[in-house]
Order: sequence, then C-alpha cells, then structure tokens
Amino acid sequence: MNPTLLPSAKLAPQYHLPETATSTYFLSHLLLGQERAVDAFKLMTKIESQHLFLGDFAGVDRPLFIKALVSQADTPSNNYLVATKKLSDDAEIQFKWQSALPPQNVGIIAKQESLSCYLQGTIRRADLIGRMMKTDKASVYKPGVLASNHMVFICLESIWQRENLWDLLMQILHDGHYRINSELAPIPVNCKIILVGSGLSYSQLRLEDRKFSRHFPLLAEMSNEVDLIQHPESAYVQWLNVLAKDEAVELDASSLLPLFWYSSRLVEHQQRLSLSMLEMKQLLAQAKAYAGKSLLNGAAIAKALEKLKFRHNSSEVYSAQSFDDNFINLPTKGAMVGQINGLTVIDTGDYTYGEPARITTSVHYGDGEVADIERKSELGGNIHTKGMMILSACLYRIFGRDAPLHLNANIVFEQSYQEIDGDSASLAEYCCLMSAIAEQPIVQSLAVTGALDQFGNVQAIGGVNEKIEGFYTLCQRRGLTGEQGVIIPKANVLQLNLEPAVIEAVNKGLFHVHAIEHMDKAVEILMQMPAGVANEDNDFAPETLYGLVQQRLDKLAGQDDEDIELSFFAKLLARLRII
Repeated sequence: MNPTLLPSAKLAPQYHLPETATSTYFLSHLLLGQERAVDAFKLMTKIESQHLFLGDFAGVDRPLFIKALVSQADTPSNNYLVATKKLSDDAEIQFKWQSALPPQNVGIIAKQESLSCYLQGTIRRADLIGRMMKTDKASVYKPGVLASNHMVFICLESIWQRENLWDLLMQILHDGHYRINSELAPIPVNCKIILVGSGLSYSQLRLEDRKFSRHFPLLAEMSNEVDLIQHPESAYVQWLNVLAKDEAVELDASSLLPLFWYSSRLVEHQQRLSLSMLEMKQLLAQAKAYAGKSLLNGAAIAKALEKLKFRHNSSEVYSAQSFDDNFINLPTKGAMVGQINGLTVIDTGDYTYGEPARITTSVHYGDGEVADIERKSELGGNIHTKGMMILSACLYRIFGRDAPLHLNANIVFEQSYQEIDGDSASLAEYCCLMSAIAEQPIVQSLAVTGALDQFGNVQAIGGVNEKIEGFYTLCQRRGLTGEQGVIIPKANVLQLNLEPAVIEAVNKGLFHVHAIEHMDKAVEILMQMPAGVANEDNDFAPETLYGLVQQRLDKLAGQDDEDIELSFFAKLLARLRII
C-alpha cells in the first residue's frame, strides 16, 4: 500500500457522541472553553478599584453570553444611595452608599438592585449618570445605569465613537464620583464597568489612553474555539442545547453529527469546535424554518447546510461553467512536461471555495534567475513572492552549491487575471520547474498544494478542505477514473473535514488523497520515478529525476560540448581553418 495515501477515516473528524441530545444543561454551560474570561471576571469582582475589558469576537451573542458570565458572580446585596450631612458642617450634604435599608424618615436617592445591564447603540449622558426630572413640587433625581446596577456592560464601539461620552466615563472612574449638576453633591461610583469589544481594541486603548490603562488592567479574552482534548463532546452538546433553547428548538440525537461537522469546519480542525454562537443559532433557526417544526433531526440540519451553500455559491457555479465549457484549459488526464495543476482558494467574503489552477514553467539558458511572471505583471502578492524566493533557494541548495546555474525559468499561473498571494503553490511550482528542466512529464490527474521551506520540507497551508473539494468536483463532473487525486502537506491532515461524497469516492478507490512531508516525495508521485540521493561528490544517479536535472544543467553550463551542434557560421569558420 502506498504510505502517502490517506484512508477515509483520516478525511473527517471522528466523534464519540452521546446517544441522546437531551441532557441536563444550564446557562453556565455557554461558558465552555472560556476559562480565561471567567477567571478574569471573578477576579474583577474581588478587587474594588479595577474594572474589566471583555475581549470577544464577531460570532458572540453578547447579551446571551453576558447573562451566562454574570451567573458566575455571587449575588450582591442591594445598596441604597442616601443623603447625609457632614459632622463638621451641618449645611453641606453628601451622598453615600449603604447596604442596610435606611429608616423610613431617610430618603432613598437611588437603589442598586439590578445585578447587571448592557448598553449598546446610541448611548446618552443621562443613560450613564441619570438626570433631574422636574415635578409640580420639586426636582427628582432619576438614576442612570451607574446608580442602578452592580455591573454595567458597555459596548466599546458605542461609547468610543462619542468622544465626549468616552472622556466622561474615564473622568468618572478617575474621580470616583460624578455630578448631575453643580447644585447636587457628587454621587460616588459603586459599580463595576465592563467594556465589551475586540482584543485588538484593548491593545490600542492601552497604548493611546493612560486613563484606560489605569482603570482597565483586567482583560477577559474570549476563545472562539474549544479543544476536544480538554473538554468532552458531551460538554459541547450542552453548549448546543443552550443555544437551541434560546432559539426555541430541540435537538434530536441524529442532529449532533452534522452540527459537529459544521462546527469543526468553521475552525478547520478535527479536534476543535467553533464557539461562534451567532452562526450556530442562525443555522438552527434556518433548519427550524425548513423543517417546519421545532424538533430538529439530522436531515433538517443537512438541508439547512445544503441551502446555506446554495445561497452563497453562485461564484463557484459560474467558475465551474468556465471549466466545463473549456474556457479555462486545465487537463485532468494524461501527462505533460512543465505543467502542473495547483490548488487555490477563492474567498468572496461570505463564501470560500477551491479552484484548481494550471501552472506552467519554461526554462532556457540564462544567469540563474527563476522569474515569477505574476510578480513582474504586478499580479503576485508579497507572500507569493516570498514563496518563489524559497523555491529558488531549494533549487540552489541542491544543484548550485559549487557553481552558478546557467538557466532562466519563467513560472506563471495560466489564465489568471487577478492578484495571487500566499505561498501554498510553492510546492507545485517546484515540481513544475523540475519537470521543465528534466523534461519529464507530470501526470495531470493529480493536483498539488503545499508550502516549502529552504530544506524542502512541505509545510501546512490554508483552505485545505476547499482545495481538495474544488479539484474533486471538477474531476467528478468529467468522470472519476480512479487515477485522480490531490497531494497535500501531512501537516494539514488534522484539518481535514471533507464532504461525504469525497470520502465515499476515496473509499471506492475513485479518488486519492496523498499526504507528504518532503518535496522529493511529491516529484516521485507526480513523475513516477525516484527523486534521487546525492553521493559524496553531490552527484545524482543518471536514472533518477535529479540526475536528469543535473545533466540538463551541466549541458546549459557548456560542460557537455560534444552534444552541442556547431552553428552554420561556426562550421564555415572551421572549414576555412580559422577555428
């Protein structure tokens, strides 16, 4: 058996799921994998002078998560804001907070009864500190959230964009109190402030605002994925059940596997699952709408996922038509010299799919430059250029140790009219270069992806699932022959989560997935001959691929003059005995 071929069991994650989806669950189960955030939150409740920054990500349902986080706090006692007079000056009145209920003859200015609140959207000054309301008899203080809640969560984007409000909040925390007007005594701050925003915003604020750094030393950074090595699948089922309850749906046991696969696909890892609450809730709501009932089984989830793809894959469909109509030339059978099928990923913003690309290489006598046509035409990004430089380093490491190379090579992505970036094509470009130099054909039924280092090791790339499925889909439309497949880095195996159709084709031997660690293995599979091992003199056996490459390079360097035919002018000079 070919050791590089992956069995179908490696092509998708394997889970140990409970027999039933219904189990005991609580709101706190929504904090799965958030140990870092919970620890910082609990620490904040124990330190009076320090407030918290909650660093979340785009997929968080903030109100729901805040409810779960607040459930970890000890329930504080109610506090009452009362007016008292200083002993030294009977005319001066001050406000203070006390936990004991004051006597009936003492007026209560504000009650701190609510545990928490969340401010977002348009926030006004009065929302924070309150305002004075005039009545027929007198003016009455209407408390804001700072005087009504023990913990105040504030959306960073909502308050940061309003400079005056941001400065007010920082000044309140700096002074420890705030004033409603000049006539009323200062009101002490007796609550915790939790700003909610991205982790990048936290870093930026610490650099730009000294007051922020002083009052928000605690960072509760949320995790967007959970590791199944540290947490069992049953814990994630409870996490799903909390979301399902919030969407008024119930999960059948058969719905768990497609939900787990979808979650794993979001984070591109077999042993990790996504904690994107919004994407999961949206999927559950869509499944409920398609199924027409609140009990969701595996078929309901599968249909929702199918429709989700259908709504977003128009670019992929149009791309497939270009291949089917032969507008884009990309063979998937036979063998050709200096041509290889690479794998790319197209990201439209809301949808990502794989698309194969034809890479070609031509070589000729020159000064040793491996030219990147994409870069010269300003269609190649910086990372792609870096990959090309590493490719050149690999070439010189093997064949240019003792003498300069006398060849020039041109490498290009054919029929590509947009910018190409990333180094994931460097393995395919290297194999294509070897084919062009050695004049050995590459089988076109295989496509390649992988990044190289200077020692020829094949490194992990992004979008491995989309790349494999993109080439499989093309081959499937043309007819699977049993010879088609892809070559990927072995480092990407843990990210595999392929569609059932691809796994079934692999099971039947109609499609193959090779996982390799070194570029020499790739050229051996693609050109069906040994790469070769250098001897003490750094020479390769002539029947190996690298041996053929070395012979061609020697010929270009003029070390094989016997095989070089004299030009007509040279023959004429020889006859005249001038040379």
